[in-house]
Amino acid sequence: MEKAAPNLGLIESYFGDFSPVQLEQFRALQGLYAEWNAKINVISRKDIDQLYQNHVLHSLAIAAAFSFPAGSRIIDIGTGGGFPGIPLAIFFPETQFLLADSINKKLNVVKEIARAISLTNVTTRHTRVEDIKDQKFDYAVSRAVAPLADLWRWARPLLIKRPSEGEYPASGLICLKGGDLAREISESGVKPRLIDIHELFPEDYFKEKYILYVHR
Repeated sequence: MEKAAPNLGLIESYFGDFSPVQLEQFRALQGLYAEWNAKINVISRKDIDQLYQNHVLHSLAIAAAFSFPAGSRIIDIGTGGGFPGIPLAIFFPETQFLLADSINKKLNVVKEIARAISLTNVTTRHTRVEDIKDQKFDYAVSRAVAPLADLWRWARPLLIKRPSEGEYPASGLICLKGGDLAREISESGVKPRLIDIHELFPEDYFKEKYILYVHR
């Protein structure tokens, strides 16, 4: 696997209990994404040097705010290049992730990256999420893919009804969004719990970035 990228330390500064396997998996992401991004524009090319802050740590904001029980199933709606699904799958190795997207070339990159780092708890599916009729999940995650109203409309039929239990949240949608969300939330018809990511990770990049959680 690739040598450590300079800003992997940013991840370790917020999460101090990774196993050696997890550290190797995170460490490999910089080189793998740089290599694939040169062939296919999976993420913004101006972001590649800030991969760990802008993509990996951003994805792991969900892990800073929520825990998931072993054996639970999570769908990443519109995963794109694998965010937040791949960092979360590394963080929660006993949780199963389905990374879904309608753009197959991006999913091919996701599959190759998961294979390269031996990430065995990830599967992919080339589909629009609203066309999934044969699978159910404990949680849905997403990052800035669509308005909250659409995300909830797509996610709700896929979610089993699981109550909160101890440290684990009730089944629901957990999405990453930014900016002024008042109108989007109002138009969604739901009342999400809002978590300020800048309070979790006090880096300038995370100002006005939030986690929205809607329980089933």
